[in-house]
Amino acid sequence: MNNEFETTKETETVQEPMTVQKPKNKSGKRFLSTIGAGVIGSMLTLGVVINTDLLQASSEGGAPPTTQNTPYNVQQTNVKNPTSLADMVEQASSAIVGIVNYQNAGNRFAQQSEAVKSGTGSGVIYKIEGDKAYIVTNNHVIDGAEKIEVSLESGDKTTAELVGKDALSDLAVLTIDAKYAKSVLEFGDSDQLRAGDNVVAIGNPLGLDFSGTVTQGIVSAVDRSINVNTSAGEWAMNVIQTDAAINPGNSGGALLNTAGQVIGINSLKISESGVEGLGFAIPSNEVLPLIEEMTAHGQVERPYIGIGLANLDQVPPMYVQQLPQEVEGGVMVANVDPESSAGKAGLAVEDVITSINGTDIKNSTELRKFLYSELKVGDKATLTIYRGAEVKTIDITLTSNKTPIK
Repeated sequence: MNNEFETTKETETVQEPMTVQKPKNKSGKRFLSTIGAGVIGSMLTLGVVINTDLLQASSEGGAPPTTQNTPYNVQQTNVKNPTSLADMVEQASSAIVGIVNYQNAGNRFAQQSEAVKSGTGSGVIYKIEGDKAYIVTNNHVIDGAEKIEVSLESGDKTTAELVGKDALSDLAVLTIDAKYAKSVLEFGDSDQLRAGDNVVAIGNPLGLDFSGTVTQGIVSAVDRSINVNTSAGEWAMNVIQTDAAINPGNSGGALLNTAGQVIGINSLKISESGVEGLGFAIPSNEVLPLIEEMTAHGQVERPYIGIGLANLDQVPPMYVQQLPQEVEGGVMVANVDPESSAGKAGLAVEDVITSINGTDIKNSTELRKFLYSELKVGDKATLTIYRGAEVKTIDITLTSNKTPIK
């Protein structure tokens, strides 16, 4: 892995559709079990990123809770009427941290393995309760970490604990000892943003040597949908587009309005030759309910079907040759958890799902989007499938990704 995260999850790092060669004397199930790694609602919990499917606006000016008894010198950094941009940045910067992801570099034959720096990113201190300070960052910044180190503006360094993470929304929550937190940043209302609003990004591009870097720009668009490939599967993330410079290491940092409020968590950029000023942030009104759920439960609960998927354009023609010509899209079932609701309802490998509850499905991203946006745990879902040339309907009851059926 590179020393710094490449861009903030650049779109160019998204995997291209797999090129699959025709297997030699192997069954279709062998191919499908390989390609269908992303189980819908798997325990690796995903969510809209892409971020996700949740929305609960936080009222503007609502300061994050602090503990009155805390012995630490904590101040809110929300500046409603800053006298200058420099004043706002100065006060906000103390709540922006650097994050270093350490992973084991040893091999399985070594007696001891050493954790080495795997990548860097940014984070935002948003809440202090008792003796703990809470930090929000991107999931891809801390993914796979054996140790997470937080670097403060003061120069202090400390080890963070992982509270919860969510691969689809690309968010994670960490805690550190509250004595290291001198201030917190409050969340603003991302629903109030308009194209043309001034914004500031603060983070650690290219590693901690450039910690606290400030870039300024405008909101280019308030409601973009960007397809990304997460560790939990493909997802269409709803994001704020900005032309404020976002570079490798900015992931997890703050996108601020002129009042010094967090209106987005920087997460993505497009990095291609000839392309400039295309950065993306997860809206604050989507961040808040997710990090609250992760803080309470360690993950985001979503409906669980219990199947792995392969888009039809990834499947060799030999596996779909019996499909009727009128079938123009869908997803093939690559594997089935036999203890899941799908397994118990009779869904089988090589079935092709073409709709859910009457809504046509063209690919796995659309299926996940409908599942996580329109349905909840306990709901019933009707799948229209093709088993060869035969069309069938299968009814399932959605369970929780946290507690799969036994």
